[in-house]
Amino acid sequence: MMVSYSLKSPSEIQTNSGGFAGSQQPFVDEYCVKLGNPETACTVRPAVYNYVTAFSKAPLLRYLLNGVVVTVSIFLIQVVVALPCAYALSKLTFYGRDVVFSLVLFCLLIPVHAIALPLYIMLSKVGLINSYAALIVPWTISVFGIFLMRQFFLTVPDELIDAARMDGMSEFSIVWRVMLPTAVPALLAFAIFSVVAHWNDYFWPRVVITGNQDLFTPPLGLRDFRGDLDGNDYGPMMAIATVIVTPLVVAFLIAQRRFIEGITLTGMK
Repeated sequence: MMVSYSLKSPSEIQTNSGGFAGSQQPFVDEYCVKLGNPETACTVRPAVYNYVTAFSKAPLLRYLLNGVVVTVSIFLIQVVVALPCAYALSKLTFYGRDVVFSLVLFCLLIPVHAIALPLYIMLSKVGLINSYAALIVPWTISVFGIFLMRQFFLTVPDELIDAARMDGMSEFSIVWRVMLPTAVPALLAFAIFSVVAHWNDYFWPRVVITGNQDLFTPPLGLRDFRGDLDGNDYGPMMAIATVIVTPLVVAFLIAQRRFIEGITLTGMK
């Protein structure tokens, strides 16, 4: 329905007619006429109108770039934190390891909305509201990532790690030169979860970005297309929604085999 409405004229959207792609008959953009332009210059085809309006009414490319910067930064930092933690919880023996892992599981139960206010106050105190840091810093530690990678590392034979130690490798070297290459399927699975969650996140950016439109992420950009009473913005709104969702669908289709493999292997032991 989202893709279908992004191709239809306002009247076809209101009446839910025209089939999947609409009739694609040219129609007159009334808003264009109100601006004083001649009617002939305001005649457009629905699909062209919706997508052109989506990119012209708001800085959509800027929103998409912000989304890429935020999601990629969060994921990379999450990996840097999660891999050593998962390795320690799965392959190292130390006092209190089970307690630490229990705390990781406990943190999985805490919804983000429950800690939003303390996080906002903390960021406000250090002056990070309305910045990329406010969008990235609170999510750099992923307890789900630690849990997922820990479950995967349990499937890695201890003999491989012992051999690396006999070759003189330090524990950090083992993490990045031995465990990281073996964890690619699990990392791709985690990447799908992380990127989808933060690319689609509306709640947190709405809280910490309070007026700086240059920092809007794609979901916040949808607010620029809130429909008027006559519903004329629904087509462009569905067009921008299609543009936002398409990269996620393409990424999943490309990584689908590895994604399923990573999820499956994390439950083998």
